[in-house]
Amino acid sequence: MKDSVVLRTPAAGREAAVAHFAGRLSLEVDPADVAADIGAGALDGWVLVDSRSQESWDQGHLPGAIHLPHREIPDRAADVVPDGVTVVTYCWGPGCNGATRAALAFARLGYPVKEMIGGFEYWVREGGPIVTADGTERRASDPLTAPRGVACAC
Repeated sequence: MKDSVVLRTPAAGREAAVAHFAGRLSLEVDPADVAADIGAGALDGWVLVDSRSQESWDQGHLPGAIHLPHREIPDRAADVVPDGVTVVTYCWGPGCNGATRAALAFARLGYPVKEMIGGFEYWVREGGPIVTADGTERRASDPLTAPRGVACAC
């Protein structure tokens, strides 16, 4: 029998695995779930915060998002985000930690918070609508993230 690199470190036990994955889901949401709520109008109890720069926001942002760069959150959050609502943060994408910094800033202020994994990049790659100065547009989805005619349905 060949030595498995995958199994060299054993998988966690049931309790550790449940705690880990439940913890991740309590802190993260993906673009498809955000799109489902936006599409269904299920926006009660949470707000979407774009933590990118003004220039990035102007290039395009998610419908209904609030623009609040992560550096401004400690000073401005109470003025633009209702107390007690869950905040969903996003930034550029997986190679950027701006949404993580924003989520941390909101958590420090006592807000319940989740980070939208994949950020703006995966929102656009999955064909989500973006708002620009010219209106709302959709770009063609990337077939590697959103195959035509196939729904993830996860």
